Amino acid sequence: MLTHLKIHNYALINQLSIDFTKGLSIITGETGAGKSILLGALGLVMGNRADLSSLKNAEKKCIIEAQFLLDGYNLESVFEELDVDYEEETIIRREILPSGKSRAFVNDTPVNLSVLTALKIKLIDIHSQHQTLQLSDINFQFSILDALAKNQAKIASYKRGLRKYNGLKKELKELKDQAQKSTEQYEYNLHLFNELEEANLKVGEQKTLEEKIEKLNNIEDIKLNLSEGLQITVNEDLGIQTQLHSLESKLQKISSFSAEYEELTSRVSSIKIELDDIVTELESANEQVDFNPNEIEELNDRLQLIYNLEKKHGVATIEELQKIHESLSEKVAQVEGASENITKKESEIKAVAVKLDEVASLITKGRNKGIPKLQKELKYLLTELGMPNAQFLIEVKPSEIYTVNGKDELVFLFSANKGGNFGELKKVASGGELSRIMLSIKKTLSSNIQLPTIIFDEIDTGVSGEVSNKIAKIMNDMGENMQVITITHLPQIASQGQQHYKVFKGEEKGVTTSNLKRLNYDERVAEIAEMLSGKDFSESALTHAKELLG
Repeated sequence: MLTHLKIHNYALINQLSIDFTKGLSIITGETGAGKSILLGALGLVMGNRADLSSLKNAEKKCIIEAQFLLDGYNLESVFEELDVDYEEETIIRREILPSGKSRAFVNDTPVNLSVLTALKIKLIDIHSQHQTLQLSDINFQFSILDALAKNQAKIASYKRGLRKYNGLKKELKELKDQAQKSTEQYEYNLHLFNELEEANLKVGEQKTLEEKIEKLNNIEDIKLNLSEGLQITVNEDLGIQTQLHSLESKLQKISSFSAEYEELTSRVSSIKIELDDIVTELESANEQVDFNPNEIEELNDRLQLIYNLEKKHGVATIEELQKIHESLSEKVAQVEGASENITKKESEIKAVAVKLDEVASLITKGRNKGIPKLQKELKYLLTELGMPNAQFLIEVKPSEIYTVNGKDELVFLFSANKGGNFGELKKVASGGELSRIMLSIKKTLSSNIQLPTIIFDEIDTGVSGEVSNKIAKIMNDMGENMQVITITHLPQIASQGQQHYKVFKGEEKGVTTSNLKRLNYDERVAEIAEMLSGKDFSESALTHAKELLG
């Protein structure tokens, strides 16, 4: 429950620090005194969007801090899922800086607004005057019925399954779209793939072909120069080989006379050996040079094929063509295997759908069992609140469509008068009736869900007299299981709270401010007397106020 609220530099509030306790707490004050500011501050600390207009002094930061006592509400797992430290006394703080930036903290850990919003659902229900519009919202109606049916765990399981189901459906659509797109390109891709497959390209092949063709195109020059080279080398009279043999012979004759001559002889012998080897290779090369017109035609055809493929695919090397070949192979295989993948995905979807149907069936069964209980509870409460002829027509009808609420369609109609026609709540119920219906629903929900705190903002709008006493009794009953805080203008309700707070306007240094204080007994008597007969209340009003307070 909410135990402490601290507000600094928000709207008309300079500084406010107030404690709250369990049971039913009342907040009263004149219209415009700042009651809505309190709700705005609470909404802000629980994740509502903020702007610079929230700052009373635009040059200073706004700080709102709410402290909650969470012992006994089993919220440890919620904090764990949100990756926030759990404390029995949890402090949530929101800061709005003059720059417009906003910061939020849970137990001094920085968090984003989504964390605050998630915590709000578990910590506090702030019922504003316009929230009665929720009564006609199908999701809200389902939540009421599911709370009575104790369906929360099943709904959570169903929603997990639905997320998986929708995810698989999305994947199936993507597979089919990709298959369609790929099929349209399949024949062309297959042609390109087969073309490269048949080419059977090898790394380095292009360079080798270009060298061979260059050689064959210059075969006559090569033959001539090789022949002349051999003639220069092996000519019997003037050839290099003959001359080198002669030089070696002469040096060998004097090599024994000094180390210098011996070294020269050795060097010439080495040259002679190298030259002999060169001569052998020249002879071999000369013998192999042979012009074959068929060979050069084949080589040119092969090289032209490579050039054509490179031009076609916009690349410059065989390595790049090989990468394209691999990519085309994958695309072709993807189309050829698409049918199998689609069938597999459809099987996964069917398996998830079977489990979803099982859980949805259990949810429907629980709802059908909960409907009589809900109708009976609302009938009793609304009779207490002065609507004895109020009736609800609630039906669950099967649907073939998966929705966030299961596979049901919900009929949730209302009739306020005996023999009257049933219709949508927002069309057939007045403002006062809607307030009483919402209170009845909140009372019913409070008995079936574990929520620490609920705040009502003038839930008593449009009622008076004995009905207001009944409203006060219902809220007092709710206060036995949870913390109830209500903003009211009715003295009958104001007198029923265990605690009573007053919002009032004041003036600080010529500037209007709002503040909140907890009233003692005498102050409560005066406040209720003023609510009964105005500022200039009489002794009889004081007496009546004391009677109301008991």
